[in-house]
Amino acid sequence: MLSDSAPKFSLSVASTADRKEIYKIRHEVYAKELRQHSVNTSCELTDSLDECNYYIVAKQRETVIGFVSITPPTSRAFSVDKYFNRNSVPYHFDDYLYEVRLLTIIEAKRKSSLAFALMFASFRWVQSHGGKYIVSICRTDVIDMYKKAGLHPLNKKTISGEVDYELCVAEVEKLAQAIQQDFEYYETLQNKIDWHLPFAFFAPSACYHGGSFFEAIGEDLQNLSKAKQVINADVLDAWFPPSPRVLSTLQMNLSWLLQTSPPTDAKGLIKVIAEVRGLKERSILHGAGSSNLIFLAFRTFLNRTSKVLILDPCYGEYAHVLENIVQCHLNRFTLIRENGFAIDTLSLLSEVQKGYDLVVLVNPNNPTGMYVSKKEMENLLRNIPTSTLVWIDETYIEYVSANESLEQLAINTENVIVCKSMSKVYALSGARAAYLCGPPHLIETLRLLTPPWAISLPAQAAAIMALKDEKYYQAKYNETQHLRKNLQTMLQRIGISEVIKGVANFLLFYLPPGISVQLFLKYCREENLYLRNVGNMGISLGNDAIRIAVKDKEVNNKMIRILKKATERLKKNS
Repeated sequence: MLSDSAPKFSLSVASTADRKEIYKIRHEVYAKELRQHSVNTSCELTDSLDECNYYIVAKQRETVIGFVSITPPTSRAFSVDKYFNRNSVPYHFDDYLYEVRLLTIIEAKRKSSLAFALMFASFRWVQSHGGKYIVSICRTDVIDMYKKAGLHPLNKKTISGEVDYELCVAEVEKLAQAIQQDFEYYETLQNKIDWHLPFAFFAPSACYHGGSFFEAIGEDLQNLSKAKQVINADVLDAWFPPSPRVLSTLQMNLSWLLQTSPPTDAKGLIKVIAEVRGLKERSILHGAGSSNLIFLAFRTFLNRTSKVLILDPCYGEYAHVLENIVQCHLNRFTLIRENGFAIDTLSLLSEVQKGYDLVVLVNPNNPTGMYVSKKEMENLLRNIPTSTLVWIDETYIEYVSANESLEQLAINTENVIVCKSMSKVYALSGARAAYLCGPPHLIETLRLLTPPWAISLPAQAAAIMALKDEKYYQAKYNETQHLRKNLQTMLQRIGISEVIKGVANFLLFYLPPGISVQLFLKYCREENLYLRNVGNMGISLGNDAIRIAVKDKEVNNKMIRILKKATERLKKNS
């Protein structure tokens, strides 16, 4: 293995000039050293597959020190065909099968992690190109390295020149699982490489937000009638419908709204937001949902050297973007279960003052539902240095009170941005509309990077009409408070004693000891009730935390019956 003090090597797609060097090394190794081919006067070795294959080349100080070749499914032949019958390979030779071959390291670098790194890079090439299977002819004298890299020998061998080879295969999905199980090793490997390949070192993973109920409905949306049979309590969509004004506008103008291009910069929507919320238009930026704005802003304001603080637990999109997309230094301010995940702002301020580029605060928090008052938040913000950007996610603030929002404070600061989703509190989750408000100079930067027509015309129309019907929504927020409190009482009556007392349209609860979360959720799904295991939303949550969305009275009662049945079934079988 390479020591930490060894100079880094780079991995990239071989250029035309690199290929000339590769062909010379191939001649040196496979003709002169291993005697698999005849020595020739050109001192270069190529074959017909070089017309269609790809090389990943390793360099150190601009010198080629190793390479590996990938033969794509579009090739008419693989090198494996020279030694084995295709029936020896347990996969179809189709659009999903790639061949990895010619793993070669110059003699001076053979006792290092270079060979493993090249194999990993070739796997990532296949994965990033949509491949599912890999076939490779591997040297038996280093078969342990191939096994560690994830290849599986088929006990089919051949000899070429002075080297014994064995036929090996791999499944990309299993390779990906193996990488996750040994993630720390691959992180160490990553630090030894200057990665210049046209895909990320680690395969990007999507952030899970729930929505498993679409398994019952069908993601192709061809059987939407099934939606009435499913309780989608694993997402936090509003239990109530959009305002009648919203529905009337959409229904009366649906054809035109669908076939017409929207205002390019959503100026009409921004104007209405400014009027209703008492803001300045230049301090508002529109977006197609809060996730769209998070991706835009974080990639703009942060880089790999940035230091960021988030709450733990909190909305999973933040850790996902910061760790997997921006790949910056991420610290967590841990909230304690025994304290009901309450946020101690004095302790939080003490941590923030250690020096961060960005602090993310979700208020009310998700998945806990805990809330910090406007007065306490204002006091916290006054003491945070202006060099620290503060991002406040107020997706659920209206369930407390619109007057508790920090929007107006944010626009008069140098460093505070408030993110407002219009999904959960306006019953517009399917429309995808959101906005940021903050200091004009930061909004100006983001506006430049916002594409035209970012919000669809139906979504703009729906959002405008929703903003103009405050009376309707306020009545629904008040009703939500009663429904949530009643749901909490009913949960406790069926033996679920630990319920976090939140303020939004959901509750976080813990199952009684001895009950399997996986089986509990499975039994609920059998009754068409989908709940969210939120263990991946924070290290401090544990493995038995479940979030349930508040629904109307009838559905809440039905959910309680299903939950009671599931818990009794598990207790009986334990």
